[in-house]
Amino acid sequence: MKVLVLGAGGIGGYFGGRLVESGVDVTFLVRERRYKQLQERGLRIQSTHGDLFLEQPQLIQAGEEAGPFDVVLLSNKAYTLEASVDAIAPYVGEDTVVIPLLNGIAHMELLWDRFGRERVLGGLCFIETTLNADGDVVQTSPIHDTVFGEWEGGKSERVERIEQAFSKINGTMRASANIQREAWHKYLFIATFSGITTLMNSAVGPIRESAWGVELTRQLAEEIASVMNALEAPIKPDIVDKQMETFQNQRPQTKSSMLRDMEKDLPVEADHLQGYLLERARQKGLSTPLLKVVYNNLKVYEQKRAGDK
Repeated sequence: MKVLVLGAGGIGGYFGGRLVESGVDVTFLVRERRYKQLQERGLRIQSTHGDLFLEQPQLIQAGEEAGPFDVVLLSNKAYTLEASVDAIAPYVGEDTVVIPLLNGIAHMELLWDRFGRERVLGGLCFIETTLNADGDVVQTSPIHDTVFGEWEGGKSERVERIEQAFSKINGTMRASANIQREAWHKYLFIATFSGITTLMNSAVGPIRESAWGVELTRQLAEEIASVMNALEAPIKPDIVDKQMETFQNQRPQTKSSMLRDMEKDLPVEADHLQGYLLERARQKGLSTPLLKVVYNNLKVYEQKRAGDK
């Protein structure tokens, strides 16, 4: 099975590298700067699950001839989605399957419009990872999982083939018979987690130890769940309780990727995550005061960041 991974950052570099390690034929589609960096340094992964060094990963830049590919893994940030779709378009053939690992839901419509619903699976991942100053992938959490499946549910033959091809990875890349529910649940968690950590500018530990940290985190989760219920998203009735248990069990030093991006003065996915929910809440006439505060904090960050450029 031939796999194209868009990007070789924290997510694409990690899962793509692990697939290469397991024997899968992987090519990384990267921008010029990353291309040169990987040519000179190779792909290096520092991980609690074992380090990995790929001296000469297979690389292409947009426009180069390659393929055909059986699977395209999208590991980009949402704010580069349109450019990313343009970059992978020449490599998506009749039988190619696109698996997005983005947070949220909004990107699905764009992918369906561009490639057709029949070529796009649902997908998500659970991992805490970043790039260090040298461009190496640093993975620090016990969890390093990817989930994918047919958006309408069930397990198809092609999904089972992909799961089998990915089965030897150091990590988990599993098929789901209900990817929609898993995607909405992940969206609820990541919108809450990124929202509260960026609002408090803190890792999990100090938030939990503060006077109202847990209460405010639950309030934010309940507001987001109310929007999802209004949209008739297939979330479980007790999902907020379960996700608050997860929040309580996080390591004290755990940060959202959005907070780490802010600490590096990088763009954030405010519009794709919290902004999308706020717009749907407005359309449904729902009150989401804490979600507004979270979103406003992120937009102020974006304004200040733009002013510094």
